[in-house]
Amino acid sequence: MVNQPGTLGTTGCFHCGLPVASGAHHHADLDGAQRSFCCPGCQSVCTAIFGAGLQGYYQRTPEGMLLAPPPEPPGDIEIYDFDEVQQEFVTCSGDLRDIHLLVEGIHCPACVWLIERGLQREPGVQSANVNLAAKRIHLRWDSKRNKLSSLIRALARIGYAAVPYDPENAEGVIKKANRSMLFRLFFAGFAMMNLIWISIALYSGANKGEFREFFHWMGFALATPTLLYAGYPFYRGAIGGLRAWRLTMDLPIAIGLSVTYAYSTYITVTANKIGEVYFDTVTNLIFVILIGRYLEGLFRHQALSATRRLMELQSRVATVIQDGKEQIVPTRGVKPGDRVLIKPGFKVPVDGIVLEGHSAIDESMLSGESAPVSKYAGAKVSAGTVNTNGALLVEVSSTLQNTTLSKIIRLVEEAQASKAPIQRTADTIVPWFVLVTLICATLTFFIWNTKSFELALMAATSVLIITCPCALGMATPMSIAVASGLGARYGILIKNGLVLETLSRVNHFVFDKTGTLTEGKMSVAHVCTTPLAARKDILRIAAAVERYSEHSAARAIIAEAEVHRLNFRDVTVREFHSVAGLGVQAEVNGEPVLLGSAEWLIRSRITLDEGLLAQARELEAQAMSCVHCALGNAHVAVFALADKLRDDARQLVNELRAAGIAMTLLSGDRKAVADAIALQLGGMEVIAEVLPQDKDRVIQRLQQGGKVVVMVGDGINDAPALVRADVGIALGSGTDVSLESADIVLMHNGLDKVRLATLLSRRTLRTIKQNIGLSFMYNAIMVPLAMMARINPLAAAITMPISSLVVIGNAARIRNLFKNEKP
Repeated sequence: MVNQPGTLGTTGCFHCGLPVASGAHHHADLDGAQRSFCCPGCQSVCTAIFGAGLQGYYQRTPEGMLLAPPPEPPGDIEIYDFDEVQQEFVTCSGDLRDIHLLVEGIHCPACVWLIERGLQREPGVQSANVNLAAKRIHLRWDSKRNKLSSLIRALARIGYAAVPYDPENAEGVIKKANRSMLFRLFFAGFAMMNLIWISIALYSGANKGEFREFFHWMGFALATPTLLYAGYPFYRGAIGGLRAWRLTMDLPIAIGLSVTYAYSTYITVTANKIGEVYFDTVTNLIFVILIGRYLEGLFRHQALSATRRLMELQSRVATVIQDGKEQIVPTRGVKPGDRVLIKPGFKVPVDGIVLEGHSAIDESMLSGESAPVSKYAGAKVSAGTVNTNGALLVEVSSTLQNTTLSKIIRLVEEAQASKAPIQRTADTIVPWFVLVTLICATLTFFIWNTKSFELALMAATSVLIITCPCALGMATPMSIAVASGLGARYGILIKNGLVLETLSRVNHFVFDKTGTLTEGKMSVAHVCTTPLAARKDILRIAAAVERYSEHSAARAIIAEAEVHRLNFRDVTVREFHSVAGLGVQAEVNGEPVLLGSAEWLIRSRITLDEGLLAQARELEAQAMSCVHCALGNAHVAVFALADKLRDDARQLVNELRAAGIAMTLLSGDRKAVADAIALQLGGMEVIAEVLPQDKDRVIQRLQQGGKVVVMVGDGINDAPALVRADVGIALGSGTDVSLESADIVLMHNGLDKVRLATLLSRRTLRTIKQNIGLSFMYNAIMVPLAMMARINPLAAAITMPISSLVVIGNAARIRNLFKNEKP
């Protein structure tokens, strides 16, 4: 007899349940009793589990599950402590680091419990979340308090071998699992084909002759290994779910197979002359259900191919220039600061800055812009884009996980793994759904048993097989995963599933002005000065101060100074200080210099010049933004900046207005400027001269009024509002702060992507509701038919996976949403 994990026995290993060889001397005193083990690995793992106070693991392990001895831990794990190696896999935020580990040895929810609690007790671990389906751990830890190699060793001590997650290795694991599924499928198919001949013989009259028992035993010999080997995944899932106090979809299948097999075995062993055997039904069910699951996995993998396509954009090698010679090296070996040669027709392997050369880069994967973008010295290039004609020499700025492409892939993966509220509701329903199935099957058996035991058995088995909670469980995640992949293809990066659900019911849009509704490419249209002020001197000092700012107004003033070839970079600037929404302050030649709004100068107790104010009001009425300049304590100049509306701004505003969605223009600029922009767009509510913290309050006030609010912005001063809004959308031209704060990032700066994101969210929610409706409709029709004994188990096994395939196919239709749009 084999020992169960967590029970003491003389012939079975206490940890894994495998037989203990005679003469083995692997023992340990645990909880006052001596435990026997099959090998030193099981002994050390079990001792470590008890030593850490985690023996509850054995109570959570499914009965009858053989854990298998612990896998061999990876060798040379100290190499993962080097920063040069970690940069391939780890995301850093100061001393805090994130990594995904691929883990061998995870079997069931008990493993999840053990790993998460075991790691959380290690010094420096902030969080450890296990994905049972993907066999991955998302680990966050403080690198100053603990090493990655120590955490991998901690996993090895409790029986799990872990290595950093590599997509190529993960793809190998998926192929291995598919290969295992195919082996089981072929085995079941072989048994089914042979049992068909036995069934033909029995149905042709052999069931009444001298060969009846012979054919019954032949069927038993074929069905038994098929049930144990090919049917093993169903029993593993069912027992694992029960152990975790969760009813899974495998449970009804396992019960149906077991009851049918048990009854057929009883007829065979007792040589009963009345009853019939249904070994053919057992093998047919296993074969058909395995085919369904294999096809589900295949179609699901195809539907979620967006991440794989993004990974394929990454070049595997790079041409590095070392000592004047070209060397082809793996991309993983490239370091920031290296010089890389990118030849025509080759992919850009890293993020970097062009040192030499001139070419056009195809950035369609990144921005959605189909026309190649010209690149000169000083321009930035991104990994995954394609060099079309000239050769470029690039200095590497980011590699591996720090490139823009890697960040996009990470966002898409996180979105596909996230759960929307509607999915959590479905996940709650599924266990009760299974319970109702078991009750219906029991009632069916007792109702039909009054007429015929065999009819009752077949009808109850049909009920168990035909119910399909898996379609309900996949209704939401499949739709979100496909939508996230489609969005990424069109330059719409969605951070989680909740965003799609929320965006579909938005009724109020709030737009920032500069860089969002306008192009953000400001230029100096006029420079107004007081009569005694020297225009070029003022422009030179203003440009010297503004070069420390990243505001679009600063770039416009610097560009104007460069047009006039003013030598402003030699000017010494001290005590530079910036206040978001107001302006900047610095010291030049011992005198204070202020640049910003009129309010900024007033706060600094500077008297405004009436003549300059009058000119500023006239320019603001023409939708020009005015930057006031003070030297010393005198108001000496006004820079009037012109900014064009985006070409697609009017179209977006008109479409939102036609859909009945309210809009607000929220700007820190003067009200006259904001009013002029709103007028060009056909009119909308304007809230101007707003500081960053006040933008946040405006969003909050709208939400308190019952509005579901989208904030669209791109600057640092938009970050609080992007976080506060129900959905924050940042344009790809925005700052790092705004991109981190947003829920959706538009890689292409066109506002049309806002419209596409809204369409995508509505289509996704509609598809989710359709899938849930299809799942319920299927069960509402098929379960009663099975209870009425109108459907046999084989027909049930054929129709059951069809419902899942319909859900997958319906979700895949989302990919056609933008078929008439340009990527």
